[in-house]
Amino acid sequence: MPRMIFLNLPVTDLKRATAFYEAIGATRNPQFSDDTASCMVFSETIYAMLTTHDKFRQFTPKPIADARTSNQALFCLSADTRHEVDDIVGRAEAAGGVADPSPKDEYSFMYGRSFEDPDGHMWGVNWLDMAAVPPQPAMANA
Repeated sequence: MPRMIFLNLPVTDLKRATAFYEAIGATRNPQFSDDTASCMVFSETIYAMLTTHDKFRQFTPKPIADARTSNQALFCLSADTRHEVDDIVGRAEAAGGVADPSPKDEYSFMYGRSFEDPDGHMWGVNWLDMAAVPPQPAMANA
């Protein structure tokens, strides 16, 4: 079985957050969802667990950061083409997110854009041509 990743994201409005992630291509898994959490499936190995703040507080005693004013993590999804990068970011913006809060990455071997969800969580979407990736020292400047 391949290793899976579950991102747990606190959200202020679970219905709005669920609709946002559905709009960018994730599907809600009802088996692991209820009125306090939505399990959003990106692939067989990538899941985002959207949780209400009350639910999120059950997992940590630390305060919940406001992702609109501080940055704790940047999540990235791969895309198969440059067009898919633009499509996902466009759908994020149409669903109420913010397109391109970070500068675009544009190289001959890589293209990336970003978006923020309605709660301010930042996501990158990147296309990468592995055959064209430069040797290690050149990557340090990318």
